[in-house]
Amino acid sequence: MKEITKAEAELYKETAKILKGTQRRVFMARVVKALGYGGQYYVEKEFHWNRETLKKGKQELESGEAIIDNFSARGKKRIEEKLPNLSIDIKSIVDGEAQTDPTFKTTKLFTRITSREVRNQLIIQKDYTDEELPTEETIRKRLNELGYSLKKVTKVKPKKKLLKQMKSLKT
Repeated sequence: MKEITKAEAELYKETAKILKGTQRRVFMARVVKALGYGGQYYVEKEFHWNRETLKKGKQELESGEAIIDNFSARGKKRIEEKLPNLSIDIKSIVDGEAQTDPTFKTTKLFTRITSREVRNQLIIQKDYTDEELPTEETIRKRLNELGYSLKKVTKVKPKKKLLKQMKSLKT
């Protein structure tokens, strides 16, 4: 294996951090190839580069074609993909309990019904099962996205009129 200096090692690490996707993997494969026999083990140990990433980079370097990453398949899907009518059903339950802000300072609708109760009503009224419904936290987030605020409406209090003392009352 070819010896490398500390400056070269830092340059390789920093460059790998800056690059993304195929460019990064191909760069890493070129570094391993330049180091020669034992290079893959060395960069895995010293630079903490993933062996699977290095293999993928080597394939891309040899074939000249990029391997397409499937980033869209990662992560958790939104609940609407599993239950497409959930937002409509939540809205139908909460609309009867909602009222506008009496001060008209916001466009949000205020509701006294809790996310737990909305979840229970979805089971009772809309025939959802407990297992298929999301958590109360997810339902609370959906309520906020739909424009509902889970706060009690404070009634507008009339301003008190101060009585001015009349001169006749003063003695």
